[in-house]
Amino acid sequence: MINPIAFSLGPISVHWYGIILGTAALVGLLLAIREGKRFNMEPDFFMDLLLIGVPSAIIAARIYYVAFQWENYKNNFVDVFKIWEGGIAIYGALIGAIIGALFYVRRKGVSFWRIADICAPGLIVGQMIGRWGNFINQEAHGGPVQESFLRGTLHLPDWIVNQMNIQGTFYHPTFLYESLWNLAGLLLLFWLRRRPFLRAGELFMSYFIWYSLGRFYIEGLRTDSLDFTGPEWLASLMNSLWSPMSLLFGEAGAMTYGGNIRISQLLALLIIFAAIVIIVVRRKIVPGLPKYSDPIERKAIKPVSANSGK
Repeated sequence: MINPIAFSLGPISVHWYGIILGTAALVGLLLAIREGKRFNMEPDFFMDLLLIGVPSAIIAARIYYVAFQWENYKNNFVDVFKIWEGGIAIYGALIGAIIGALFYVRRKGVSFWRIADICAPGLIVGQMIGRWGNFINQEAHGGPVQESFLRGTLHLPDWIVNQMNIQGTFYHPTFLYESLWNLAGLLLLFWLRRRPFLRAGELFMSYFIWYSLGRFYIEGLRTDSLDFTGPEWLASLMNSLWSPMSLLFGEAGAMTYGGNIRISQLLALLIIFAAIVIIVVRRKIVPGLPKYSDPIERKAIKPVSANSGK
């Protein structure tokens, strides 16, 4: 088992989880800065965006996670702040990051859609790297599997197989499945953003479609999913959509709280549908929708008058 603490500075312990998340944010920032130069965007713009987006994402991600597991935290409120132990919900992080970015880009007079497109590869590479924090913490894994499946079918190296051995039981390395899916998504976004047909906002929506598609299927293997009890027709539909996954990976993971619908799976389907609708509707109703490759224009920001508050 890998020690979750990378090193200690006196009484302060530095966790691998934090180092990995910091690395994920840095790599995402560098990708955004590099692409932003094509549109004459200053690196400081994205550095400031990161300083706003990361705290917003972490706070929202933790609120999202704790809200759905309040029974586990209401009598241990201090544990709410122990994010180094895990418990960061990706969809909550995206909500927080988007809210923070909306306020920032509006203040700067830049189109949110144009900046979101530039940041999309950074988001998916951040998630690709960040999942390895779950690996270190031995969390967000799938259901039990045979050791032979990990070594013989997946051909995983010893250091991954051994880390997936939790108290004598081997588990699906769903962190790895999602990380590899995001790597493929990163390459897809790199290809898409150079296509002449791509319009503003569509790379961002493509990111949501790709990530949510993979999340829907991978989430079904996990045993720590937030879930609820919903109508049987909906549960049956989702199980039918997920069933092809069982051909290679076996049975779905057990529901954490005894429900029949995983919240992340349902959100994934809703996001895919919404993203497709947004792409279609914007192309029809937005006149002169710019292409991804078009220059980014800045709107003039009116200065605040000294008498405006009087």
